[in-house]
Amino acid sequence: MNVLITGASRGIGFEMVKYGIEHNWRIFACCRHPQQADSLLDLAKLANGRVSVHVADMYELATIQALSYELRNEAIDILFNNAGIYGSDKNKFGHVDVQSWINTFQVNSIAPLKVSEALIEQLRMGKQKIIACMSSKMASMDDNSSGGSYIYRSSKAALNAVVKSMSIDLREDGIKCVALHPGWVKTEMGGPNAEISTRESVASLFNILLSLKQEDSGRFIDIDGSDIPW
Repeated sequence: MNVLITGASRGIGFEMVKYGIEHNWRIFACCRHPQQADSLLDLAKLANGRVSVHVADMYELATIQALSYELRNEAIDILFNNAGIYGSDKNKFGHVDVQSWINTFQVNSIAPLKVSEALIEQLRMGKQKIIACMSSKMASMDDNSSGGSYIYRSSKAALNAVVKSMSIDLREDGIKCVALHPGWVKTEMGGPNAEISTRESVASLFNILLSLKQEDSGRFIDIDGSDIPW
């Protein structure tokens, strides 16, 4: 199985690469600055050719087009739009950093669509035909009981809207599109007090993806496989 992962140099994305190696998958590991991703490069060297590292900068969409050309003859079974940022801590009512908000929308909401568009032919060649987008329960209107976090919440809610539209637009191609909540994970963003490890999160995410049916396309899915209300 061929899997492309954005944001693969750290956190959940890096764990996905390790998980893929253990399952003998072919991994296209993408990140913003491969030359600085020492741990990812070291992992790729030990993977016996099953991992290749590629540039994919969510701020520079030209790199996405270049990636598409580089992989023009490769089938992709699962495209995992994992790259994401939280944005500025200036994130409360009356004190929202507008430039950070714009940047966060670029990475979290716009780039996943552009990556999916750029790699659509590779997905059509794949067998699984899955576009997975890393969302967050913080995108849920129904689940928002604490307010604040305007930048992150709105960017992920916008991503969910992108996923829903792609699920409709790509239905005739048999491509399944889902938004996923990874759980509260012990990463740089999640912090040390989070509930689960990156390994637990990744194992659950791929179990969900590999059991998807066409009727699941367009869902917003929690780490336990249940639906999250919009």
